[in-house]
Amino acid sequence: MYHLECIECHNKYQASEVVYTCTCGGLLDVIYDYSDIQITKKDLIGPLSVWKYRALLPVEREPISLHEGGTPLYRVDRLAKSVGLKDVYIKHEGMNPTGSFKDRGMTVGVTKALELGMKTVACASTGNTSASLAVYGARAGIPAVVLLPSGKVALGKLAQALMHGARVLSIRGNFDDALKLVRDLCDREGFYLLNSVNPYRLEGQKTIAFEIADQLGWQAPDRLVLPVGNAGNITAIYKGFRELKRLGIIDSVPKMTGIQAEGACPVVRAIRNNAAMITPEGKPETVATAIRIGNPVNARKALIAIIESGGTAETVSDEEIIRAQHELASLEGIGVEPASASSIGGLRKLVDMGAIEKDESVVCVTTGHLLKDSEHVLAVCPKPIEIDATIEAVRRAVFSC
Repeated sequence: MYHLECIECHNKYQASEVVYTCTCGGLLDVIYDYSDIQITKKDLIGPLSVWKYRALLPVEREPISLHEGGTPLYRVDRLAKSVGLKDVYIKHEGMNPTGSFKDRGMTVGVTKALELGMKTVACASTGNTSASLAVYGARAGIPAVVLLPSGKVALGKLAQALMHGARVLSIRGNFDDALKLVRDLCDREGFYLLNSVNPYRLEGQKTIAFEIADQLGWQAPDRLVLPVGNAGNITAIYKGFRELKRLGIIDSVPKMTGIQAEGACPVVRAIRNNAAMITPEGKPETVATAIRIGNPVNARKALIAIIESGGTAETVSDEEIIRAQHELASLEGIGVEPASASSIGGLRKLVDMGAIEKDESVVCVTTGHLLKDSEHVLAVCPKPIEIDATIEAVRRAVFSC
């Protein structure tokens, strides 16, 4: 019912082949025979989960699962009023099993690895991918190898990878160096690569679109705003909405709006320059470690998603990211890591610029939980007030200006 196809030259590959990119260098996509997929809104009644949408996932065996998906969609009226909009929602992917959206891709990717007979899984990571791969590798009972840029990964994410038994290699280089190395390793040793260049991993991530539409009563929002790092998520979500529209389940596709940090923004620069390809960022830097990526592997797909949907892309400074992180937590009680907050900072900036209409319905995707990067939180928040153990001292501290 499906095959792999190059988005550039349209060369086709069988679903059973272990291949990540086309011989021409182009990215691959999973192409379904939609005439064979009979699915309606009635078929999709029931609790949310990634595997609820199995009819649109390229897996035939029993899944390796930790009950991922089913994340909350919060209506955030205080935040909406603050930015000057009426209808704003937060899709909080930090509520997945390992605390990030990566679990959606890993449940499908690791399941596919077993289906293909692979014995070891591997990835490069800024943190969340390594955590998720380690957990799902452990669940599947197969070894996981992860390459991380030394000194550039939040400790919460590193701890997850270590605790769940992955072989963790800390390289003296950035994420783009790590990705190049792990791709070479997988080619040489026959490991299964589970970075987002793997088209099967993105199939799991597209279920974010399915759930948003499901939670909104099978309506698509006018716009979707989300962080862009390696650019797989914006690509996957766009595909998910397009599939629902093609199957007649929804009537429209949202404007895909990508947000990058000022110090790592090759996709934004390409959109501004009307370029079909990105110019990589040699030394990406930002407090938002999860999107500190200078050469996103799915940039070409992301540009297509943004342009075809009528969306846009914008940057935010580290200061805007931190301010948005505080605002979302204090106004709505939703705690996210810095990269996630870039979608909120970007939303505010685009509204102020007049790029988003006041009556648009908007969903912001927050990709990771606050506790993923707790050392950042401790660095930017006020310190606890130390006092004597007396009620008088407590009252003075509580009521002091």
